[in-house]
Amino acid sequence: MNNWLPFLKSDPTVAVIRLSGMISTSGRGVLNDATMGPVIEKAFSKGKPVAIALEVNSPGGSPVQSSLIGARIRRLAEEKSIPVIAFVEDVAASGGYWLAVAADEIYADPSSVLGSVGVISASFGVHELIDKYGVERRVYTAGKSKSMLDPFRPENPEDVARLKVLLEDIHENFKDHVNTRRAGKLPEDQDLFTGEIWLAKRAAELGLIDGIGHLRPMMKDRFGDKVKFRRYGARKGLLSRFGAQIVEDAVQGIEERAAFARFGL
Repeated sequence: MNNWLPFLKSDPTVAVIRLSGMISTSGRGVLNDATMGPVIEKAFSKGKPVAIALEVNSPGGSPVQSSLIGARIRRLAEEKSIPVIAFVEDVAASGGYWLAVAADEIYADPSSVLGSVGVISASFGVHELIDKYGVERRVYTAGKSKSMLDPFRPENPEDVARLKVLLEDIHENFKDHVNTRRAGKLPEDQDLFTGEIWLAKRAAELGLIDGIGHLRPMMKDRFGDKVKFRRYGARKGLLSRFGAQIVEDAVQGIEERAAFARFGL
């Protein structure tokens, strides 16, 4: 009760940042640097935390937003010399694993799904459908690659080849990030970057995480029973409940549900 006195030592505080949901540039309730940036900055700055705990539960999404969020966490951790520990809930896959790897240590529940270190691009081809109904597609471009992968036109092998180069380059960035952050912990004789997923025990054996564990008991074991937890996370605004935003949130919810469903969740 008297911890406010300057000569009395206060109980240690762990700042808990929740990183839950799809990683995307737009939409409410998704993870991106614009929405999470101020949250992360506040967590590192308020009250001199002894550690930052990341609650990660994400099936992935935008590689750029994953990189931006992860880079912000690393910059602040190094500037303020604060250790970062990630705790995976249901899933940390693809971009979700990218976020977890931003931590100095990663722990998970025994049934957590991790990995999926790969890059995917998916779309539809509907040119035969519009031909069937007599719909004529009119597109005019300056630059032969401007309409690359137009779903209303037959697939062009040159476009596919260009896309694969882009995907491979992003994949290399992902692999470099994991290899750098997990240096000395990954086996040299096994390719972990095929897009495969594992449960936590196997992920720990492969060096993708540091072990099995939950946030509160591990933090109490490390910093004492009197450790306090200060939670941070993005909040939805009041206006998100009204009008067209309801429809957008519903569509986004379906997309997120489908993303989690890929991992049996």
